[in-house]
Amino acid sequence: MAGINNYELKIKNNKMEISIIINNYKTRGLLKQCLKGIYANPPAVPFEVVVVDNNSGDGSVELVQEMFPRVMVIASKENLGHHKGNNLGIKNSTGKYILILNTDIAVMDDAFDKMYRFLEDQPQVALIGPKLKNPDGSIQMSCMRFPHLLTPFYRRTFLGKFKFAQDEVRQYLMEDFNHLETKPVDWILGACEMVRRSAIDQVGGMDEDLFLYFGDVAWCKKFWLAGLPVYYFADCEIIHYHKRESAESGILSRIFWIHILDWIRYLTKCYK
Repeated sequence: MAGINNYELKIKNNKMEISIIINNYKTRGLLKQCLKGIYANPPAVPFEVVVVDNNSGDGSVELVQEMFPRVMVIASKENLGHHKGNNLGIKNSTGKYILILNTDIAVMDDAFDKMYRFLEDQPQVALIGPKLKNPDGSIQMSCMRFPHLLTPFYRRTFLGKFKFAQDEVRQYLMEDFNHLETKPVDWILGACEMVRRSAIDQVGGMDEDLFLYFGDVAWCKKFWLAGLPVYYFADCEIIHYHKRESAESGILSRIFWIHILDWIRYLTKCYK
């Protein structure tokens, strides 16, 4: 583990260590709180923040420019989606490590430093995700096993009422997993993850054929296929104000069908 003197040396040399990428779409209030949390609990190493705004039209760009002048804002003229938007942010960043954050993340204490130190100490690891908690303090299922063919349908349709489907979903969500231990896992929920840039250089960025869902699954699978482990990191906690829009909106909603179409695209490219 690197000592504090090494961190101070990096700061003096003005070497960028962490690039925080935030992909925003119509979440002005959450974006404001997320950025305030970052600067209230900043990493101890040199860092930068890049916000990609997907043509929100809600004043998000102006808010960042006025309240957070240190932040780089990339104002897209269209909604790029989760994966393409994050890739754009990565391409315009310089850090040794990429920290991808959703706007509904609340930063706590020295969580970023702990993630950074873990990756510094474990050079073989490509990506880590922290312990995510709900606002009530309960642990979120943020690390999961790779899904089976019908897993998304079990989670979002009447099929989920059957015992065989419920058993598979429990396995998928790793309800049997001890979330107090740091261990390698299949994949990490993309709401908060720190990724080694050299690993991205090796396997490529997030899959831009996927608009909103399953990009984190596909990315982690690419890392594993390249021999680069993915870890659930239990030694830091972050609050995630998670809302499962595709599950709560119903089968007639646009967001539900974006989820299903992304699943079909994922199957054609990544499912084995």
